[in-house]
This record gives sequence, structure tokens and C-alpha cells, in this order.
Amino acid sequence: MSADETTLGATIRAWRDRLTPADVGLPARRARRAVGLRREELAELAGLSVDYVVRLEQGRASTPSAQVVSAIARALRLSTQERDHLYRLAGLQPPQDGMITDHIAPGLQRVLTRLGETPAAVFTADWRLIWWNRSWAALLGDPSATAPEDRNLVKSRFPVAEGPAVRISALRIVSENRDASDRAIVADLRRASARYPGDPRLAALIRRTINGNARFAALWHDGAVGAHAEDRKTIKHPDIGDITVDCDVLSDGETDLKIVIYTAASSEDATKLELALVAGIR
Repeated sequence: MSADETTLGATIRAWRDRLTPADVGLPARRARRAVGLRREELAELAGLSVDYVVRLEQGRASTPSAQVVSAIARALRLSTQERDHLYRLAGLQPPQDGMITDHIAPGLQRVLTRLGETPAAVFTADWRLIWWNRSWAALLGDPSATAPEDRNLVKSRFPVAEGPAVRISALRIVSENRDASDRAIVADLRRASARYPGDPRLAALIRRTINGNARFAALWHDGAVGAHAEDRKTIKHPDIGDITVDCDVLSDGETDLKIVIYTAASSEDATKLELALVAGIR
């Protein structure tokens, strides 16, 4: 094996070649000559530009950020050991134990793929959005235009006075019980603070929001601890109108990743949901 075959770019190419579109939930497209995923498909899955993926694979971009490496690892369905190897090839330290993880294990990725057209997304323990499917983007707007560090439900729900407004959805979402939903998010974040006391990202998020949002500060000082489980919401879609959905939150006990799934609350809403998915991403 030559040294060129062990570089960051060659390793990404090798892992890309071992996957098919079906493996990652992409629809079948026109006749393919490529054995595995195309660069365009990897770029789409990782939220990167195709040009940047090309430069990575050709060795012209050799120092990607930790956020980019994390996104590529998720897109390529890497195991934890493979993810750590990718970090080291990029000259980065792999995520440490006891810190919030942005990694989705291959088994969970397969479960997400099998959800089909059900709108679904994955959030980390600090409510950072790290994965969503096409149906989620079609229903709520494509989050890819938002910077990864700003794809955070806490930042969106509790904006700070001195910062710009952060939205992880291009469309308006209204909870049936906004107060209960806010309390559940804060209680879940407090729960995370006990499990990840040394995580600097989580600590900075809590400190920033306590100091910059009075409502968050008041809820935080109430001291409630719990997990966010379910809610009913109204999606205000620009083409279809109001769509009422049930929001269920499933948690992975080992990583504290949160799988958020939207399902129609009635047959009428199911029809509207189907129309929204046909309308596509706005």
C-alpha cells in the first residue's frame, strides 16, 4: 500500500466508494458509472459544497474543521473507530469521552433511513441540529443555509438580546402549549448539564442564554430536570397552509441524541403533509 492510499483524501474516497445511494436513503437516479456515492451525493449529505469535497479528496484542502469532519463521518456512516481515524488524518483530536457527541452510529443511521418520507431530524444533547431528511426540509425549510453552530433549538427558541436572530427553520412552528414546550427544553438542557459537566460547548450555550434571555434565565432558575418527549405543533407552510402534527422525541440512552419525528394529527393533515412533501424544499 502506498502512502498516497492512506491520506485523508484517499480514505474519504475509499469510504465513499463502499456506499450506495440506497445505503444512505437517497433515491435511485439515472444510470450510474460510479461504484459508490458520487461526490455530489456526499456533499449533499454532509452539507458541504461539491468543490470542497473535490479539494479534500485531491489533497488541496487538508485541514478541515472539526465540524466538517463530523459531518463527513455522519454522511459516510462511519463507526466510532473510523470516525476517530478520520479526525486524526485531519490533524484533529477525536471527540473525548464525557463530551457531547455529534456522531450518529451506523445502526441509528439505518433506522433513520427506514423512516422513509416521515419528517425526521436528529439533535444532540445540547439541541444542535446535526441531521435531517428531505421530508423535514420540505416541511420546515432547508437548514443547510444556517451555520452549523447556529442550528440549535435553544438559540432559536431563546434568542439573546445582543445577538442576531437565529432560525433553524425557514417556516414558522407554533406549539399548542408553548410554555410547556419551553419548560421541557430547559429541563432537558439542565439534565444534559449534569451528564456533561465538562463540555465547553454546552457550558457556553447555557451561560450565553442565561445572560442574554430573561425567560430562559427564569426557567433555568426554576431548577426543573426532565426529558423532552412529545408535543403537538402547527406548521405554517407557505403553500399548503396550517398543518397540525404530533412531535415525538425519541432519545438514544447512550449518546443522548434526540430523534424528532413529525406525524400527521388527522387524515386531513396527512393529506396536507403529503402535499408539502410533493411541493419540496423552499
